[in-house]
Amino acid sequence: MTDASMTVETLTEIRRWTPKLFSFRLTRAPGFRFRAGQFARLGLQSGEELIARAYTMVSAPHDDFLEFFSIQVPDGAFTSRLARLQAGDTLQVGRAAFGYLTLDRFVDGRDLWLLATGTGVAPFLSMLAEAEIWQRFERILLVYSVREAAELAYRTQIEAWLNQPPPVVDGPVARLSWLPIVTREQVPGMLSQRMTDLLRHGGLEAAAGLDIDPGRSRVMVCGNPQMTLEMRQILQSRGLALSRLSAPAQLALEQFW
Repeated sequence: MTDASMTVETLTEIRRWTPKLFSFRLTRAPGFRFRAGQFARLGLQSGEELIARAYTMVSAPHDDFLEFFSIQVPDGAFTSRLARLQAGDTLQVGRAAFGYLTLDRFVDGRDLWLLATGTGVAPFLSMLAEAEIWQRFERILLVYSVREAAELAYRTQIEAWLNQPPPVVDGPVARLSWLPIVTREQVPGMLSQRMTDLLRHGGLEAAAGLDIDPGRSRVMVCGNPQMTLEMRQILQSRGLALSRLSAPAQLALEQFW
């Protein structure tokens, strides 16, 4: 049974990054609109019950498909079923997008820091595929933390953007820096401490060659709840204020499980 607030979309592709991490693409209803950084409600039928979860789009608003990035939760009611799907199977997708981890949380700024753990990189990938982020800022710093190097999903795409922005971008563009963090392996050229420790003790800014400064820096954080809480505390102690719809500031956060 289809929920009236959702459309039925077809799974066209699944990509497995690790045994627990995978991406999947769906067809996109013509009327579905979203801003980079927003999420959609996805639904899977289990008997008479519709199980629904919120997933942030990895795909860009201009793409004709929807792409999502997921971790398979052991015995998870939703992800266990999701991971077993194959191309040609269907999911339900909410007709409206939600979420406020979007670039309109900031009205100014020169440097944009994108701090992600695990699947929390999803909204930032959607943003980086759009022109706006490249044209609004002078520097973009993507900090992406995982436990093992194999979990650095979308690495090839990120490295491609280091040399060439997406084709939708025209004119002067921001300089992109990528700071991968791998906490359970020693990988040449990559940081290995927890992101919060690196920020707390100055290692993150030293690696970037740039300070986080309330006057010029805007920071987005997306990841597990403990990380986002610690980041909020550290950054607010350094003078960054939490951005709200009625009062844009320097800091925006979203939790991913």
